[in-house]
Amino acid sequence: MMSFMFVRMALAKELIQVKAKTVPLCYSGWKYFSFTGVEKVERKNVHGGKTGQFIQVFWSWLGAFVGIGLVSAATRFVLDGTGLTLIIGSFGASAVLIYCAFESPLAQPKNVLGGHVLSALIGVAACQLFADQLWLAAPFAVATAIGVMQLTATVHPPGGATALIAVIGGEKIHQLGYVYAFFPVATGALILLVVALIINRLAPGRIYPKKDLILQASD
Repeated sequence: MMSFMFVRMALAKELIQVKAKTVPLCYSGWKYFSFTGVEKVERKNVHGGKTGQFIQVFWSWLGAFVGIGLVSAATRFVLDGTGLTLIIGSFGASAVLIYCAFESPLAQPKNVLGGHVLSALIGVAACQLFADQLWLAAPFAVATAIGVMQLTATVHPPGGATALIAVIGGEKIHQLGYVYAFFPVATGALILLVVALIINRLAPGRIYPKKDLILQASD
């Protein structure tokens, strides 16, 4: 019995060390496995050394360049002179998730669209509800957006910024009212998402969206 306890303690110590060394900030071709009994994590390079890692970096770079490039180009060449824009700051954070950390539950299509749109609606409501009381509208928008995303299982961290932009984005954003949630937010997010679906399908070793996460969300 005592020997078994010492084995368990040794394995737990090894687990902590392995986790500290192997959890990446961004997907780079590593897969994770769990073992029965002890949640030991080990990683396996499925693309072959640094070459595989650079391949994944390239696809992440390409996805972000094309996705952000499309919404930027639409703003410059299609919406020029209209006073409208398709690009907002929170899309930069979304790009990191859907083109790089695409395996995260927070990067799945439901989270991207739902998180952005719901947060935008809440941000506009907060702005109108508290009018010129920025000190109150800003925290109310972000905090409420977080709560609603949690309740609807659509948590997408950039959504907090989308809600905040509705409050502090300036007169042009304020004039859009609830249209802001659909243009630029929903339209821009949809463009980014379509690019992510294409890029992550073309890139070797990538699966997006994650089917198991979709099934869990629907349960």
